[in-house]
Amino acid sequence: MSEPIQDFFAVIPAGGVGSRLWPLSRAQTPKFLHDLTGSGRSLLQETWDRLLPLADRDHIAVVTGAAHGPKVETTLPDMPEHNVFVEAEPRESAAAIGLAAAILHRRNPDVIIGSFAADHVIKRQRVFEFTVRQAVAVAREGYICTIGIQPSEPAVGFGYIKTGAELFVEDAPLAAMVDTFVEKPDLETARRYYADRSFLWNAGMFISRADVLLDELHANEPELHAGLMEIAEAWDDPARKDETVARVWPGLKKIAIDYAVAEPAAAKRRLAVVPGQFDWDDVGDFASLSNLVSDGDSARMSVLGPNDKVIVDESTGLIVSHSNRVIAVIGVADLIVVDTDDALLVTTNEHAQRVKGVVGRLHEGGRDSVL
Repeated sequence: MSEPIQDFFAVIPAGGVGSRLWPLSRAQTPKFLHDLTGSGRSLLQETWDRLLPLADRDHIAVVTGAAHGPKVETTLPDMPEHNVFVEAEPRESAAAIGLAAAILHRRNPDVIIGSFAADHVIKRQRVFEFTVRQAVAVAREGYICTIGIQPSEPAVGFGYIKTGAELFVEDAPLAAMVDTFVEKPDLETARRYYADRSFLWNAGMFISRADVLLDELHANEPELHAGLMEIAEAWDDPARKDETVARVWPGLKKIAIDYAVAEPAAAKRRLAVVPGQFDWDDVGDFASLSNLVSDGDSARMSVLGPNDKVIVDESTGLIVSHSNRVIAVIGVADLIVVDTDDALLVTTNEHAQRVKGVVGRLHEGGRDSVL
């Protein structure tokens, strides 16, 4: 199982600020550059490590913003420089993944690509590899394949995928057709989906032949497709690349790949899914992070960062210590404290989703220096 897949190229979109993890995650140091699991490796490095058995170092690419390109190259020193695709500015996931597909298709018309976010946490590596290999087998048959996560709770923070009929593909015993994508539900609906078990969380992983993905993009978003193909044609030509990107990229439509490719493909019966039976977390807020680092043990206080200045007395939750201050917490439950040199966040697990609103208020108030 450890042999890389010869015609497979893994793409890591590394974008977004992760505003619900402020003040730890910021514009210049987004969450994928942080060690959020205590492993000593950033989430981006863990993603690289996870993909190496599937696609060797020459077959992994990162799509990232201009502000993060140098940091990505420093963080991943084994990454070939020509496989770091730097976006001029954020244009959503369809442009990011479409750019990688267009460039890699020009380099190898038969390539199969897989997109895996840089800021997710996945455990049970061998199960993950088995799942991706099934998805690649499905992609070889001309389908766009996604990996859905079996829900562990009736979550309202994820979109859902409703699975349909079994898909008979050799080397993909768990594959099925996708009936439909479903937007993030309310709690009552999420409970119904959870009980149904034919619904999976949408984890945003897509595996496809590059030409198939580009054909679908052309059918649904022809102007976006044309712009990406023009950029890809000039990408490996230093004399043309900068001018072409500067001229074309700002005009590209901002749209998620779910809307530009996945949902239309599902309607045409071209979208398949393989259930991912591994542990997955998108680390969407501090409540999620608290649960992740505590391994589900809610009866203790977890600490990320130096703990020699942290004093805990009969308290539970999460402390992220990135300053030299002493932090003492006494007799509080489900507390979240994030301490940095220039900002302090105090909230609870229950209200962790509201951190994004604080970021919005800081931006509106002109406090971008702390964002």
